[in-house]
Amino acid sequence: MTQLMGRPILEVPGELGARPALADLLAGVRTALVGLAVVGVPVLGLWVVTPYADDDAAGASRLAGALWLLGHGAPLLRGGAGAPLTVTPLLIGLLAVVQLFRAGARVSARRGLRSWWGGPVAVWAGYCGVAVVVVVHCVGAGLFRTRVLPDVLVVGLLAALAVTAGARSTREVREPDEPYGAYEPYEPYASYGPDELDEPDEPDDSDVLGAVFASRLLGRLPEHARPADCAEAVRRAALAAGAGLVAAGGVLVAVAAVSDAVTGGGRGMAVLGRGPTAVAGLVLLAVVLLPNAVLWGAAYALGPGFAVGEGTVVAPGGTALGPVPDFPLFALLPESGPGGWRLAAIALPVLAGAVPAVLLGRAAARRAWEPAATAVAALLAALLTGAGAAALGWLSGGALAGGRMARLGPVPWWAGLAAAGWFVVVVVPGALLARYRALGPAAPGAGVLAGLAGRARRSGWLLRARAHGAVLRLSGSAPEASEDRP
Repeated sequence: MTQLMGRPILEVPGELGARPALADLLAGVRTALVGLAVVGVPVLGLWVVTPYADDDAAGASRLAGALWLLGHGAPLLRGGAGAPLTVTPLLIGLLAVVQLFRAGARVSARRGLRSWWGGPVAVWAGYCGVAVVVVVHCVGAGLFRTRVLPDVLVVGLLAALAVTAGARSTREVREPDEPYGAYEPYEPYASYGPDELDEPDEPDDSDVLGAVFASRLLGRLPEHARPADCAEAVRRAALAAGAGLVAAGGVLVAVAAVSDAVTGGGRGMAVLGRGPTAVAGLVLLAVVLLPNAVLWGAAYALGPGFAVGEGTVVAPGGTALGPVPDFPLFALLPESGPGGWRLAAIALPVLAGAVPAVLLGRAAARRAWEPAATAVAALLAALLTGAGAAALGWLSGGALAGGRMARLGPVPWWAGLAAAGWFVVVVVPGALLARYRALGPAAPGAGVLAGLAGRARRSGWLLRARAHGAVLRLSGSAPEASEDRP
C-alpha cells in the first residue's frame, strides 16, 4: 500500500502508463499554433491600428501565414506578376526549429507504451497538418501567395529534421530521478548468462558515424599523422569558429548602425520617417531579418562579401551598388567606392580563429597527438567550418523579387572557401603553438622550437643594440673609446 501511494498510478507500466498518440499529435498542433501566433499577433495588431488598411482581416491573416511559411524556407510568390520570394527570415525559422526540437525531446523523454506511429512521428504529423491548412489558406489572391506542393514539402522536411534531432538528444540523457514505474523489474544476476554480463553496450549512431568518419578519411594517413578520437575536438573547434564568425558579423552590423547614426547623413532615420504604423512594421521586419544581416556581415568579414541585386557587390575591397529598396537594414550598406579603412574588417576572422586553435592545441596535448596529427585535425575543423559557412550563406540569401533583385546575400561556395582558407591559415599554426605551450619542454621537437625562439630573441637584442648605437653616433653623444680598454 505504501508503494502504491508513493508513486503516480499513471506511471505504472501497462496500458494506464501509455501516452496516447492523440496527445502527441496535439502537441505538434500546439507547437505550430504557438509559432503562428508569434508571427500573426504583430501582423494583426498592425492591421488593426492602421487607419486606412487596404486588406480585410482575411488578407491580414494570409499575410501572417505567408510570413510564417517563409520563415520555414518555403518559397512564395510576390505581387500580381508572381515574382519569386525566397529570402528566409531566419529569426522566424530559428524559433520554429527550437520549438520543434523541444517538442520532439519532450515527447521522446516520456515513459510509457505508445503505438508505432506515436511519439515524434505524431508531433511531426500534427505540425504538418497545421502547415497544410496555412498553405491552402494562402493560395488565393494577396500580396504573398503560396505554392502548395513545394511549401508543404519544405515545411515537412524542416519539421522532420528538427523533431528527429530533439528525439535523438534524449536517447542517452535521462533524468536521475526517473519514475518508479519506469524501472525494469529486478532479476538476479544468476538469471543472466556470461555472455550477457560481459557484452558491451551497443554503440549509438554517433559512434558509428565517428568510426566511419575515421576509417574513410583518416585510414589512409600514416600513423603519426592520424589524430585519435578527434571527432569531438574537431566538432567543438568548428562550432567555436562558427560562433566567432557570427560574432564578427554582429560587430560589423553594430558598427555600421552606429556609423550611420553618427556620420551617415541620417539615411536610416529618413527611411523610418513614415508615421508610427509604418515605423513599427519596418522595425519588426528588420528584427526578423537581423540574423540574415549578421550572416551577411560575416561574409563581408571573410572577404567575398555579398550582393544586393544582380551585378552588385559589397566587400571590404570595394562596394558597387545600384538602387536598393528603402529599408532600414539596406541603409547600413556602405557607399559605392573603394574599401579604404573598411579593409580592417578582414582582421576579424583572424581573431575568430584564436579560440579554435587553443581548443585543438589543448586536445592535442591531452591525447598525445603528433604535430602532423594536430595539423590534420585543424584542417578537418577548417573544412567543417567552411561547409557550415556555405550552408549558412545559402540559407541567409535568396530572391526578393524578379529581375535585378533576384539575387541577395553571399555566394555560398565563395563564403565556404573563404572560411576554410582563413581557418587553415590561422588555426593550423595556432593549434601547433597551443600544443607546444601545453606540453612544454616535454613536447617532441621542443628543442628545435626553443632553439629557434632563442635565436630570434638574440637577433632582436642585437638589432636593438645596433640601432641604439647608431642613434648615439648620429647625435654625437657616443662615448669615446678609452685607451686603457683592451
